[in-house]
Amino acid sequence: MRPLTSEDPRTVGEYRTLVRLGAGGMGVVYLARSPGGGLAAVKVIRAEHAADPGFRARFRREADAARRITGPWVVPVTGADTEAPEPWLATAFVPGPSLAEVVDVQGPLPAGTVRTLGARLAEALGAVHKAGLVHRDVKPGNVLLALDGPRLIDFGIARHDGATALTATGAVIGTPGYLAPEQASAGESGPAGDVFSLGCVLAFAATGHRPFGRGPAAGVLFRTVHEDPDLDGLPAELLGTVTACLAKDPADRPTAAQAAERLTGRGEAAWSVPGLSAAIAERSSAALTLPDPGPLPTVPDPAPAGKPSRRRVLVAGAAGAVLLTGGGTAAWLAGRPRDASSGRPDASGPLPTYTLGLHADMSGPGRTAGLAHQRGAQLAVAAHNARTGAAFRLALRTEDDAGTAEGALRVADRLSASPEVLAVVGPTTDSTPEAVVTRYGRSRLAAVVVAARTAVGVGLSTSLCVIRPLDSVLPVALIHYVVHVRPAERIHIIEDGADPVSGWPITNTFRDAAPTRATLTVHTVAADSGFGPAARSAVSARADAVVYAGGSPTRGARCAASLADAGFTGTRLSTGPVLAPAFLRGAGDAAEGWVFSEAYTDPVAAPAAKEFTTAHRARFGTPPGRWSAEAYDAVGLIARAAATTSATDAKRGGVAQRLFLLDHQGVSRRVSFHGARRVRSDTGTFLYRIEDGRARWLGPYTTV
Repeated sequence: MRPLTSEDPRTVGEYRTLVRLGAGGMGVVYLARSPGGGLAAVKVIRAEHAADPGFRARFRREADAARRITGPWVVPVTGADTEAPEPWLATAFVPGPSLAEVVDVQGPLPAGTVRTLGARLAEALGAVHKAGLVHRDVKPGNVLLALDGPRLIDFGIARHDGATALTATGAVIGTPGYLAPEQASAGESGPAGDVFSLGCVLAFAATGHRPFGRGPAAGVLFRTVHEDPDLDGLPAELLGTVTACLAKDPADRPTAAQAAERLTGRGEAAWSVPGLSAAIAERSSAALTLPDPGPLPTVPDPAPAGKPSRRRVLVAGAAGAVLLTGGGTAAWLAGRPRDASSGRPDASGPLPTYTLGLHADMSGPGRTAGLAHQRGAQLAVAAHNARTGAAFRLALRTEDDAGTAEGALRVADRLSASPEVLAVVGPTTDSTPEAVVTRYGRSRLAAVVVAARTAVGVGLSTSLCVIRPLDSVLPVALIHYVVHVRPAERIHIIEDGADPVSGWPITNTFRDAAPTRATLTVHTVAADSGFGPAARSAVSARADAVVYAGGSPTRGARCAASLADAGFTGTRLSTGPVLAPAFLRGAGDAAEGWVFSEAYTDPVAAPAAKEFTTAHRARFGTPPGRWSAEAYDAVGLIARAAATTSATDAKRGGVAQRLFLLDHQGVSRRVSFHGARRVRSDTGTFLYRIEDGRARWLGPYTTV
């Protein structure tokens, strides 16, 4: 995604443009928002091409035909204007990575997954051909991977490397290495050419290499026309179908329907792509947190009445945002011996001590979480100091802000002004105040936030490192559940009008990332209304799953009770803010079976935290509390940053920078960051199910 330029339109038809997705010789593709809040990929054709009557006629025919293409594996057209000065075509936005990206990064896919991929792409091509079209550019970059299967894209859908070209009949079109021999010879391209390209795509997906090699286009085209494909490493169960698709003579190839039949006739379909859920979560989060475009002089804000703007969602849901601190200029911690030749602490003298600040609510409304943070941090400091060969010791300094904004500012001032403090864990409250983040940023002191759900200092400081996933990412785990654990065909969202800041991101994540085969309905409940009508609506719609889109445990409990009274027995889901004692008390028996996604683990149940739990019981006489394991990991992350920073960089700023370069296996999760400096969510989002009146940990959502 790239920002809009001054020359880009702010509206295309009824769509509001947000960012650029790609650009090419034929036009530009934008990520845009519809009046209803949905995301779309909108391709705008450049005026110089639209001025050609022949081109406009072809574009008109192809746009009209594309609208008729239906099927779960083809991204649908949502709007078009072929008569505009710059004609455009809009399709649904798919936040998944391309097949090319996945294979290039992770290697070949399992044979069963490739078979499913091929069957569904063949079904998509069948729909394209039935509409009287030829795709002409089937390749891994034009195949997006969603949670329930692939999506064939073209017809104006965005690609990461540019826009899809619309070309004249008879031209050499397509991508060398994936186009058919007749296309390589500038001959007539028909449906059989798409089937040949499908064979190339499946060979690439299963082996990781192109069947006609790489290199200069002329050489690849020559091999495509005159040489046999290289199918070394292709699994036996795919060899017959792929070989048939790659026949040189179009007449010898199966049709798309026949290819689909061959691939589906070998048993139950499988769809398992490592890391896919996490990739979709990241892209969905990035898209959902884009701010609304600037207001137009004559067009009102398209957000529905009572809904928060995307900017508010970004600010309120940015608990997992991670920012990189600038280079530090603070001095070395004072008073430690040095080796004059190396600049490092003298190995023969006493080890230096690095002090970590714990910014916590120890006496206010959040004291339970504060105590859990303190105990987890204490255990981590003790474990570090007990290691042999450690280059330094750690000390913990706890500062109590009593859960107030004034107290938080005083704590931030004290820790920032103390030169012996290398980094801070916290604050531990649900909201990280902007002024606090600014204080730490000015002193180049990293604040490693474990639990806070909101971080309003995002964008204002380079010191904030949040190691829990964004709240806006949590719904992705619920989508995984209704796709892979308890598949649902009819999903009913009950959006709580009393808490639109929490509910709006949940609804939009489902709208943008839910499986195509599922029917999605939304029932909004006003703040002064009960949930009975919404519950009865779910039952009458024969919903398989209901999602409570809100953040109130009390109102979530009322929703659960109403669903039980209405006789609903399907899957019931919500996100972490609702998973609280008030929900369990208020819902009673109606809470049983509810599934929640959350950003904290249960160290008592998690195998990786067994030793941590034992140590916690031994020292404190109780099992670990919520967020204690994450606090333990925060200290471990800081310690690794300090241990791997060079002598000239081992100060506040250097340690803060180093945090985002680490891949730290903790007791609660694996902590690492991606290119946007946000913590990876696939290992840090967990599912819980209410059983016998308590929340039972199911594990990381990708393993459930």
